[in-house]
Order: sequence, then structure tokens, then C-alpha cells
Amino acid sequence: MNMIITKWIEPYVLLETLKKNCELLKDFTFDGFSKNNVKKEFLKQLTKENCFGLYMKNVNKFYIFKGQINIEEIFSFIPEDYEITMDMDKPFNLIDMGKAEASFINI
Repeated sequence: MNMIITKWIEPYVLLETLKKNCELLKDFTFDGFSKNNVKKEFLKQLTKENCFGLYMKNVNKFYIFKGQINIEEIFSFIPEDYEITMDMDKPFNLIDMGKAEASFINI
């Protein structure tokens, strides 16, 4: 399951809050040329147990965290602030098109 955040949130606040509640295992930096290969490696790493990923708008990184987290509770999101999807492409596409602020992958 993936969660797409459509409500604006400061990327730094999002990242630092997650770091306080979960363990940051790895981040993957990419550019326009390396994005697809880095994304494949990122998705491969997400198969580990109890891990989830984060992809944010205007940040050329993918993040992998370990732990359990209640996103709605920690950030006080209401159902109108996010979308849940099983589609693995949609979270990335909406971020890349600027229609979402962040996506949690495999949460």
C-alpha cells in the first residue's frame, strides 16, 4: 500500500519528524540521468521487512526507513490530505507532475 500526500508540508519537517520516529536506513540521490536505475534499486531495497520508502517533490532523493509509523496521527492528516493506492507508479508520477507533495511507498 502506498500513501500519496497532497496537502502541502515542508519537506524538512516531514523528513526530520520521520527520523525522530523511525530509523533512516538509506537515502538514494539521483539526477535526471540516473533516476530510473536508482529507483529500481530503491524499490528492490523496500522488500526488506518492516521498511517503507519516501519520495518528496523537489528533492532528488529516495529514502528508506525502518519501523512502524502512523502517518495520519503524527502529521494530523485528514482523509482529504492523502490518497491510498496499490499502484506502484502513481506515487512517483504524481510527485513528478507536481500534483502531490510526498509519497510513502510500501507503508
